[in-house]
Amino acid sequence: MKTQKNITKAILLLVLFLSSSLTHAEDLIMMRVKLTFPETMVNLQSAIKKTGYTISRVQRVDIGLTKSGFKTDKYRVVFFGKGDEINSLTEKHPDIAALLPLKISIFAENNDTILVTNNPLLIHSYFKDMPKDLFVRWAKDVNNIFELTNLIE
Repeated sequence: MKTQKNITKAILLLVLFLSSSLTHAEDLIMMRVKLTFPETMVNLQSAIKKTGYTISRVQRVDIGLTKSGFKTDKYRVVFFGKGDEINSLTEKHPDIAALLPLKISIFAENNDTILVTNNPLLIHSYFKDMPKDLFVRWAKDVNNIFELTNLIE
């Protein structure tokens, strides 16, 4: 039990470390889902598609953690976006390419599953020359994805 809590803390620290310089809780969007990891993963992918996005890939993080000596349960990062939108944005603003596509981390914790991502409004603070309404839409869409993930049965 204590090991599981330490793993969860390590994963959250890793997410924070890999996610630019997060300093405030509002910079993260996070939700605990009272479903198993497989159910939540299916719901998350369905919610992403229902919100009009395409999943570009799902990266397994648990394998790397296990190879590094950590005992961990399921842990993935789901990358998603709208291809035309990403291409257009990176053509006009090449600096944003490192932050796209959008991503949601999903990992198991006991009988629950945790979803966490950066608030897209945080990205806007680095790209003030871009229209804020784009980042507002992304934030609304991510919140909608989280809500749908929790509602789908």
